[in-house]
Amino acid sequence: VTRQIHEHEQENELREQMSGYKRMRRQHQKQLIALENKLKAEMDEHRLKLQKEVETHANNSSIELEKLAKKQVAVMEKEAKAAAADEKKFQQQILAQQKKDLATFLESQKKQYKLCKEKIKEEMNEDHSTPKKEKQERISKHKENLQHTQAEEEAHLLSQQRLYYDKNCRFFKRKTMIKRHEMEQQNIREELNKKRTQKEMEHAMLIRHDESTRELEYRQLHTLQKLRMDLIRLQHQTELENQLEYNKRRERELHRKHFMELRQQPKNLKAMEMQIKKQFQDTCKVQTKQYKALKNHQLEVTPKSEHKTILKSLKDEQTRKLAILAEQYEQSINEMMASQALRLDEAQEAECQALRLQLQQEMELLNAYQSKIKMQTEAQHERELQKLEQRVSLRRAHLEQKIEEELAALQKERSERIKFLLERQEREIETFDMESLRMGFGNLVTLEYPKEDYR
Repeated sequence: VTRQIHEHEQENELREQMSGYKRMRRQHQKQLIALENKLKAEMDEHRLKLQKEVETHANNSSIELEKLAKKQVAVMEKEAKAAAADEKKFQQQILAQQKKDLATFLESQKKQYKLCKEKIKEEMNEDHSTPKKEKQERISKHKENLQHTQAEEEAHLLSQQRLYYDKNCRFFKRKTMIKRHEMEQQNIREELNKKRTQKEMEHAMLIRHDESTRELEYRQLHTLQKLRMDLIRLQHQTELENQLEYNKRRERELHRKHFMELRQQPKNLKAMEMQIKKQFQDTCKVQTKQYKALKNHQLEVTPKSEHKTILKSLKDEQTRKLAILAEQYEQSINEMMASQALRLDEAQEAECQALRLQLQQEMELLNAYQSKIKMQTEAQHERELQKLEQRVSLRRAHLEQKIEEELAALQKERSERIKFLLERQEREIETFDMESLRMGFGNLVTLEYPKEDYR
């Protein structure tokens, strides 16, 4: 019963130990899963934050471009109004100057006409031979010629003034158009520079995001691997402690067994001694029977006068053999005692050696198993680190390629838009100059204002 109770307790200890292993591993697995979920939530929050920052930057960039476009439209409209006002002022100044010049010209013609008229009268008055009627005709003819000449001169002046007015207004329009072209070029360069600045800011932000994500990924991997190694070390320490406790328990059990064997040995020896004694008694009985049979046979074959001598001889022989048998009995008892004690010591020592060897082998197996687990975990960590490095490197390469492609596309857009603008402006100037040529104004490129620049 005691042995069964002890075995039951051992089984309970083993079951409890295995249950402890299972609970510990389940707990470790829960801790790893909880940490992985926490790190995943942290990464999701980090990426959401970066995504919002990118969206905010895109929205702000769009708003800034819209504001810039509205500002440029407002400036262009303001410049167009100012140019229209300047053109009107310029036209009014030319017309006022031409009106003044025409008045001066007419006054000069009037004076010239009066002088010519008086001169003709004086010439006619000095000529007494010409009839008065003829003089009047000649004076009338001179007046008509003079008036016709002055009318032609006035028409020529008006024609020159009109040509001057139209040509300078045309030149003013061309100059206004060139200035508008310059503003358009300035606006498109300002817009493209704004886009490039925004794109560079976006790229710097993306690089900063990539670096912060990289730092977070490495930090999370280090945290996860550290926890995994800590749990493995804790598990291995628990296994070692349990193994040491198991070794001590096995040694205690063997010691208890040996102690019980030592306690039980006197009883066993007593039983074996009784067995040898019984064998001795059985031998004595056999010899007594043999002696009786021999005595009867000797008595039968020998004369009666010799019976006493034969009996004495047989008695002495029986006593001697019994003495020898008793001596052998004592010797057997002593040899059995010594042999059993030595055998017990050797058996117990052999069991101790076997147990120590078995426990040493089990400890070596446990150490080898733990070393294998540690090496596998370290190899797994190295693979995880290499995989992360490869993923980070590939992501950075894609980002740099994206940045390069976007900058190239932006530069292409810049070149194309400026090219299209310059080509359109060149076509506008060519069309304007061709129209000016058809209108008879010649080359307006080298035209200079005769007066001050009214603008």
